[in-house]
Amino acid sequence: MAAGIPAARRGTLRLYLGAAPGVGKTYAMLAEGQRRRARGADVVAALVEAHGRKLTAAMAEGLETVPRRPMSYRGADFTEMDLDAVLARRPQVALVDELAHTNVPGCRNAKRWQDVEELLDAGIDVITTLNIQHLESLSDVTRQITGVVQHETLPDEIARRADQIELVDMTPEALRRRMVHGNVYPPDRIEAALTHYFRPGNLTALRELALLWVADRVEEGLQRYRTEHGIAAQWETRERIAVAVAGEADDEAVIRRAARIAARTPGSDLLAVHVTRDDGLSGGPGQALQAQRALVASLGGSFQEVPGDDVAEALLRFARAQNATQMVLGASRRGRLTTLLAGKSIPTRLARRAEHIDVHLVSRKGVSGRRQPLTALRQHTRATQAAAEAEALSRLAVSVLSGRGDAPALLEEIREMFGLTSVSLLERRRDGAGPGWYVTASAGGQPPDSAAAEVALPVTETFTLAGHGRPLSGADARLLASCAVPLVAGLIRRRQDEQDEHAAWQVTGSRSRSALLAATGRQATEQLKEAGDALAALAGPAVITPGERAALVADARRAVARVSMLLTDLKDLRRLQTGALETYLRPVDLDEVLAAALEDLGPGGPAITLSVPEDLPDVIADADLLTRILTGLTAEALHRSPPARPPELTAASAGGHAEIRITDHGPQQAQGSEPDTLGFRLARDLTEAMGDTLRCAENKDGGRTVVITLPAAANARLPR
Repeated sequence: MAAGIPAARRGTLRLYLGAAPGVGKTYAMLAEGQRRRARGADVVAALVEAHGRKLTAAMAEGLETVPRRPMSYRGADFTEMDLDAVLARRPQVALVDELAHTNVPGCRNAKRWQDVEELLDAGIDVITTLNIQHLESLSDVTRQITGVVQHETLPDEIARRADQIELVDMTPEALRRRMVHGNVYPPDRIEAALTHYFRPGNLTALRELALLWVADRVEEGLQRYRTEHGIAAQWETRERIAVAVAGEADDEAVIRRAARIAARTPGSDLLAVHVTRDDGLSGGPGQALQAQRALVASLGGSFQEVPGDDVAEALLRFARAQNATQMVLGASRRGRLTTLLAGKSIPTRLARRAEHIDVHLVSRKGVSGRRQPLTALRQHTRATQAAAEAEALSRLAVSVLSGRGDAPALLEEIREMFGLTSVSLLERRRDGAGPGWYVTASAGGQPPDSAAAEVALPVTETFTLAGHGRPLSGADARLLASCAVPLVAGLIRRRQDEQDEHAAWQVTGSRSRSALLAATGRQATEQLKEAGDALAALAGPAVITPGERAALVADARRAVARVSMLLTDLKDLRRLQTGALETYLRPVDLDEVLAAALEDLGPGGPAITLSVPEDLPDVIADADLLTRILTGLTAEALHRSPPARPPELTAASAGGHAEIRITDHGPQQAQGSEPDTLGFRLARDLTEAMGDTLRCAENKDGGRTVVITLPAAANARLPR
């Protein structure tokens, strides 16, 4: 390169990462492209895969699209991104979907990420998408989870080099509902997808992989920032449990204790460290140290050795370098009194200098087989243990009686308290399915499912607490039984509260539900009568013209469609009441939603007076739900209004919100009352599900006005 000529700027890469198809990666990519285009950037859609999804295709409208390059391979026709055309067009920003895609043979590059690298080298910013299962390092894991071999993979380093990585997250339940609604796959593929790849367990595991992978990338950025700015203090952004391993035969208990601490905090790290020196912590045999290294690996942790003559200082250096938040050590083998008098033990020095690092001291198995000559110390130890047990029992009872903990969480506390590998609360079968027990709640791996476990303590005639693990002494068994009593009492109380709440709901809601069903029945009867009258006229003896016949057929179809809509509304209202309806909030173009709502009213262009300004802002909403709300309310307004006075639909923006008004000229609405129609009830509940408001305004000249208030996208925080 000639002297004095600056190197060409390399483009930036923004990556939208998802756990599975359908979570909204392409939609998010297009939304970002539209935002940059609105700010004046030169944006082109180099390659977008809408997969037939209407909302995705709608989000791409208005973006310049570079035509694809047609390809032929083995007698079949394909299209790929025209890399040369994009380079020649040289936009500021290129949208390129599916980064891990394999190009058709004959393209210049085998992989799409290689095409993206050329765009970046040319100084073009790229926004792209990727699913977590396409990362090479996770291909084996995702195959085990889903049973599907991923043939299209991406080197992790390519994704790690992205300037910005944003996770497009969605719960498994919400994604499965999107599929049921037909928003991901066509109808003929939905059932197979739900029963295979998109099972809840698969989606949960893939989501966890995506969350953890992104968390690691965030952590890398944080560590770089702390290093660049010379920050040594611990930032407790993530739990890191460091365990000091001495290489002694009984260190396994210390390691397992640290692993249990880490397991109670999802996403935490277990870091084992051994200080290499000739005495102190490193005095154990090498064989034991190798076994402990393997144990740490089996528990999902990492093992490191650090040099240091001063063990406490070396451990502190390691903890600070790793941004550890907790440190676990084994108790010293020296007598407790000697240790306290000396004041120079490693745990004591660590605790004094650890600052923001919590230090846990774990007793070792078989610390000493000798009798303790100091009776006072033994009495003090027993008193301390009794006080700790009493505190634990009190804490458990308070949690149960206050309703702050559910049964699995309380069982996990009991399991940890008594050092068991798993515990179950068993309930006797009384459903006619035969004798025996079933698990009501559990904690730990492979919880017992019968009263024949190593630990089995009857609590009542109906409940038994069972556990796997170490045998319990008589004192431990009595304490465990005491802990089980408030647990069962709390479970019984919660069940009774749920029954009482359900009964109260039945009583208080019966009148409103009866009124709603009665009103819905009246509407359905009216519509069916209209359909019947039209069909009777068609079948009657009177001679009618083709135009009259077409009008009667249209009347019958509209009436039947309204009945069908009523049934759909009832079903959706039930889904809302049971919490089975998920919202997908994103920036939405109100012009497009209003057009879609009017189109859903049917052909013929119903008489509606529209008043919509050109500068109407985008709003935060679920596009499908908002379209449904506007369609239903406008249909009711049309039905209520006389032919000579059509309803009015107006929109305006003010104060960071957009307001939509639907005004009809039907019967006067009673002051202070809400319509008792199913359509209004559903519209109100759907609006509230999006976090917005819907109200009725009074009209002086009769009729009613329904007002929907939505937050403008520019002034709202987009939920993730």
